[in-house]
Amino acid sequence: MSVGDAEGPRPDELDWVTLAARVASDKSDGEAVVLDVGDVLSITSWFVITSGRNTRQVKTIADEVEREVAAENGPRPLRVEGVDALQWVLMDYGDFVVHVFHEDARKFYDLERLWGDVPRVAWREEAAAQQPNRT
Repeated sequence: MSVGDAEGPRPDELDWVTLAARVASDKSDGEAVVLDVGDVLSITSWFVITSGRNTRQVKTIADEVEREVAAENGPRPLRVEGVDALQWVLMDYGDFVVHVFHEDARKFYDLERLWGDVPRVAWREEAAAQQPNRT
């Protein structure tokens, strides 16, 4: 389902996107960005874009995102590409796509600029809202 659909996103859809962004952010010092591409792209609703400083970190981020989303009873990727070269790992979950770049590849492809006309999701605020109150 696309964000542009009259019914809007499924309630848990943004939860998985937010979880993927949080896990990626926790495993790297790079900025994780979530783009709402649903109104302009019919094949998915969200992009999560993140990066690692080296191939080992790229692999760790991709593995950890897949593991944590599955551990929370989330979807498994329909396909994963780029794990051989570890320059751009693309994890296609259907409703969302996680792009894990090597930092040099992220600068080169610059998806944030390419998709600069779509809204960015304030995923940190979404993640904070999902956390139970701790006193």
